[in-house]
Amino acid sequence: MGALEDLHRRYGEQVAFFVVYIKEAHPEAGWVLSDNRDAGIALADPASDAERADVAEACALRLEIGMPVLVDAIDNEVARRYGGWPDRLYLIGRDGRVAFQGGEGPFGFKPEELEAAIETELARVS
Repeated sequence: MGALEDLHRRYGEQVAFFVVYIKEAHPEAGWVLSDNRDAGIALADPASDAERADVAEACALRLEIGMPVLVDAIDNEVARRYGGWPDRLYLIGRDGRVAFQGGEGPFGFKPEELEAAIETELARVS
């Protein structure tokens, strides 16, 4: 998240940044990370919108996310439409079109590509 927070600080006056929290990546009944165990993190997979919102809030606080965090509903519609699981970067242009779609994370999570797309989009609309 550090690289995204840097982009948010640099471009936040010109670009609206949002984190969309989608399906929990490492619930107890799924793929548990040893790093999570070491940090005392143990989350059940949310079963309602309210539970997902609680988990998203805990995640945002733990990761010290400074950007606004939106939460996908429990039906995972945003994740399904945008292929955002486990993570993916998007830039939506002022005209509503997808100006940039990064690769699927974690290996496709490349903030430097998003920054180049931001620069291109800002030059386009200036």
